Order: sequence, then structure tokens, then C-alpha cells
Amino acid sequence: MREFSLPALYEVPVDGNLTDLIRRNAVQHADVPVIARKRDGAWEDVTAAGFLAEVHAVARGLIASGVAVGDRVALMSRTRYEWTLLDFAIWSAGAVTVPVYETSSPEQIAWILGDSGAVAAVVETEAHGKAVDGVREGLPALAHVWRIEPSPGDPAADGAGAVAELTAAGAEITAETVEERSSAPRADSPATIVYTSGTTGRPKGCVLTHRSFFAECGNVVERLGPLFRTGESSVLLFLPIAHVFGRLVQVAAVMAPIRLGHVSDIKTLTDELSSFRPTMVLGVPRVFEKVYNSARAQAQAGGKGGVFDKAADTAIAYSRALDTPQGPGLALRLRHRVFDRLVYGKLRAVLGGRAAHAISGGAPLGERLGHFYRGIGFTVLEGYGLTESCAATAFNPFDRQKIGTVGQPLPGSVLRIADDGEVMLHGEHLFAGYWNNERATDDALADGWFHTGDLGSLDADGYLTITGRKKEILVTAGGKNVAPAVIEDRIRAHALVAECIVVGDGRPFVGALLTVDEEFLPRWAGEHGKDGLTHPQLLADPELRAELQRAVDHGNAAVSKAESVREFRVLAAQFTEETGHLTPSLKLKRNVVVKDFAEEIESLYGTR
Repeated sequence: MREFSLPALYEVPVDGNLTDLIRRNAVQHADVPVIARKRDGAWEDVTAAGFLAEVHAVARGLIASGVAVGDRVALMSRTRYEWTLLDFAIWSAGAVTVPVYETSSPEQIAWILGDSGAVAAVVETEAHGKAVDGVREGLPALAHVWRIEPSPGDPAADGAGAVAELTAAGAEITAETVEERSSAPRADSPATIVYTSGTTGRPKGCVLTHRSFFAECGNVVERLGPLFRTGESSVLLFLPIAHVFGRLVQVAAVMAPIRLGHVSDIKTLTDELSSFRPTMVLGVPRVFEKVYNSARAQAQAGGKGGVFDKAADTAIAYSRALDTPQGPGLALRLRHRVFDRLVYGKLRAVLGGRAAHAISGGAPLGERLGHFYRGIGFTVLEGYGLTESCAATAFNPFDRQKIGTVGQPLPGSVLRIADDGEVMLHGEHLFAGYWNNERATDDALADGWFHTGDLGSLDADGYLTITGRKKEILVTAGGKNVAPAVIEDRIRAHALVAECIVVGDGRPFVGALLTVDEEFLPRWAGEHGKDGLTHPQLLADPELRAELQRAVDHGNAAVSKAESVREFRVLAAQFTEETGHLTPSLKLKRNVVVKDFAEEIESLYGTR
């Protein structure tokens, strides 16, 4: 058993709650732009004083509508300004926010609203409203449903629907009443119930308190201080705020405070990055993989693939040299300077041009890509966390990064590696338990320690490396233990691979199912003179199979021969949230994939 901890850098207020942040900002930073919203195609700043006024206006409407202290209010929307506005308004009414992914099915909506006992819901669109109405008969506690967008086709960038309606409804509620309600929750009061994505079974509601967010965000902001400079720093949030990682970004930005922007449609992300120009980017590895793969493909299409590859190799070598006592040599520094003008500056411009750091979570980025980004002057700090740990429970500090790890523990918390390799957590940031599920709470929390179900290791400096999931460990017929994530992440890094799932439990050898990235397949076909082939013909093409074999070989290079993938199948289908194979946070539902593609898995072993 091994443990590591760091002292807390932030003291959680004894009787405070998250609404204290916006009241403090309105006093100490009244005229500082803390949020920017999109109106008529342009970013419009909202000052700290202006944001507080809007929050309190909406909170009055919630109070007037009968929302009481401790009541649960559901919020179903894409990432947008109104999400943050409504979240703080719900807290200012003394209530508890229950996020619902905007892609949730009627069954999931019914379960979350019913299990949480939500008395009201705010949805974004008419379609969301219809989805809630379709299950409302089984939700006797649900008294109100408001809609952010008032009518189909109306962009309603300023939230004229729910925001205007609630503001009007609360006109008679006094400022004293709002102040009283805002002060009602204490540090240990529930702030939100975040339902897990549910890779297995029904989602469980994680109760995160105001203390959880204070301990989490306070220590993150303090440890990453240069990334959170009031009046200078900014972050563009495009992750779902319904996910706890997106929520961390939101609260940390308000806590600092720094300027926060929202992007609803990730398809417009490149344009929004160029116009907003954030100093920090938050994302998941797939975003950074796409940026790299797109840039390389464009260079190849323009006849400059060789230059790009040399630039990439130089960036990686430069970054690795930074971790050596002597640092980069003169020749390497000169090459790096040349490629900075030719290549790196253009890549940084794609990410907005001002950002020098990014924070990544959700899956491993990969050591090579981590060095590539640091080498081009855009350092990606990897972290690790769960809903139950209020997002990041470990992250790489900006000044002591160890690429390939997920960093040191959150200050004020403890990381423990059990004898069987399981990662265990202790600290104020942990959830209070699962809503209406005492048995699951007792299974997960023992003597204040949360059993994550993840496997990992700690080095001498307290840096954590995640090696897999306990429940996902495969045991081959030969008795070899295999951690699928190690191989899957490396295979998935290839531009042509969308998803990869490794199988082999109880089987004579390890196999894999692959899906091909639909964005890069046409580009690959064009580059290889195969434009005329149909989709099925492309998937069966020997050259494509050979390229995918190279991706598999790259994955196999990280493991022993007994753990390596010996056979793979390419699926015509895609793993998506709509097909039920991915969670809203893009995690693979392994049990669903294994069930739905049982025939394809059997075919792997019918060849031997």
C-alpha cells in the first residue's frame, strides 16, 4: 500500500456556499468582465456586478414559483451562457441543481427527474420540452417546466424564454428575500446531484456539496495560479456543463474570477477559438488528437507532409530534452526556432493564438502527443478524476509537469494505492454519497476512503499513473491479466481509428474491434487513389487494413506478446451516444458493445 498527499492551499469557508463567489465578485471586481456571451454574432462582456444582478433576477422568479430551500431543479441544455446563469440562480434560491444531458433519452430523463424528486425543470429547446412532457405523467413532484429558447428557429441568444419569464415572475420578491435564500445553504449542503453517465446499469446520483466545489476549485485555482489571473486570463468552455469536468471549469472561472465563454456547437469551435482567443483551453484527448491529425493531413494534402513530420519530431525531441539536466542542445534549439515560424505558430493560431496551456481529462493523451504539444508551446496538463471526486482529484502542476502521468493529488487530499492496485481517495472534495442509494454509498465509501475502481501506481514524487479499471481487466484462457485501456488508447491515437475495444476474457488470445473515423476515411481514400470505392469496399481494402495493422502494432508495442492484439475486425458501424455504445462523456460502454457485437467477437476466434 502506498500513499501520497499535499497540504491544502485553500481553506473551505465554514458556513459559506457557492453564491458567496458572485456576491464577492460584485463587490471586489464590480466592473471586471467575468463572462462573455454571444449576441448577434459578437462576444458581449458581462461584468461581475451585471452577472449578480441577472442571477438574482432569475432567482426571484424561482422563489416566486414556489421553489424552496433544498428543492431539486433540473437543468437540461447544451453549454451556453444561460446554463451558468441558471445554475447560480438555482443556488441563489437555496435549491439544488440536477444536470441532465441534452442528449438524454426519455427513459433517462424520467429516471433522473423521478429519482431526484425535481420540482421544476429548465430545458433548452422545444424538443427537450416535448421529451419532458412525454414522461411527466410519472413525475408528480414536477410542478414547472421552463424553456430557454421560446420558439423553434428563434436563436434566443439572450435566453429570452425562461430567463425573461422567471425575471418577470419574481418582480415582487425583495432583495432581502433573495439574500436570505442565498445564505441558507451551508458548506455541507448539497449543491448538485450529478448522475453518472452509466457505463453499466442505471445512473447513480452523486451528491456534491458546496464544500466539495470549494475544496476542488479553490485548490485548483491556487495551485494553477498563473492560469487564473483576474483581468488577464480567459477560458472558452465547450465541454458539456452537465458533466462534472465542465462544472469544474465553470465554478473555477467564477471563483478566480476569469473571463468565461461558452460554445454550444463543437462544430464551430475553431471559429469561436479565433474570435474569443482564450488564454487556456479545456478539453478531452480526442480534441487534441483531432487537431494534430487534421494539421498533419492538411500538410500532406499540400505536399508538405515531410516538413510537418520533421517539425513534429523536433517538437517532441525539444520537449523531452526539457526534462533532462542539460536541456535542449544548440542545434535542436535552432531547428525548433525555425519550425516555430513555419509550423508551430500556425498550430497555436488554430487554438486561438493566445493559449499557452490546456487541461485535459477523461482518458490518457499519450506520452508522444503530450511532448508534441509542449514542444510547440502549448502545454497540455493531464489530470484525473471522477464525478465522485468533483472532477480532478489529481493533475499536473504547470511548473512541475510529468508527461505520461495524470499528476499529483489535489492539494488537501490523499491518494492511496491499495495492495491490489486500486486507487483510493480521501479529502473534502469527495461526494457525500449516492442519492437514495445507501447500499451503493456503503460499497464505495469506507472509513472516508472512496474506492475508485481504477488501477494505478504512484511514483516517488506522488505522480499518479492510471493503468486500467478493475472490472475491465481481461484474463485470457492462458491466465494472463490484460488491462485493455493501455492498448486501446494507443491504437485510438491513429488518425483513421475512431474507437477501439479490446476483448479476450477467457479466450486463447487478445483481439480487438475497430471503427474507422468517418472524417479521415475520405481523405485517406483520396490520398491513396481510392475515391471510387464504396464504404464497404474501403473497409475491406488491403491498404486500409495494412494501415490499421500499423495502428494495432503501435498499441502492441506497449505490452508483452501475451497481452498483444493478434486479430482485429473492422466494424461498418460507429460507436456513438445515439447507438447506446458511448456515454455522454464519450466513454465506451464495454458491456453493451460486447453484447451487440458478440457475433463479430466470435468471428475473431473462429479463424484459429
